[in-house]
Amino acid sequence: MRWQDWVGVVLGAYLVLATLWTSTNGNAMSAMIALGALLVIASVWSLAMPGSMTSEYAHMLLGVLLFISPWALGYTDYMGAAWTSWVVGVLAVIAGAAALPEANAAHQRGVAGQH
Repeated sequence: MRWQDWVGVVLGAYLVLATLWTSTNGNAMSAMIALGALLVIASVWSLAMPGSMTSEYAHMLLGVLLFISPWALGYTDYMGAAWTSWVVGVLAVIAGAAALPEANAAHQRGVAGQH
């Protein structure tokens, strides 16, 4: 159980819940809920399958999508939602990248154990 995966669960849950106290428009709310839920799913996937490199890349991809979403979906005027998206996006990329070496090692052990 990697701490980075638990960080992903917390970040995703926070992102979804942040729509309750942050001013949003429809695009911001949709992006925050959808990407937050996907981040939770990817994190649980990582917890269930520690040797999965794909789940860690999914964390990073979701973080990048989250970071660009205020510009792409036009909610930069909603500063709380935009900043939440930017910060959670950067943290998701960092957590995913930090987990890659451990996921790779677990993957290598799993592949070596199959021969």
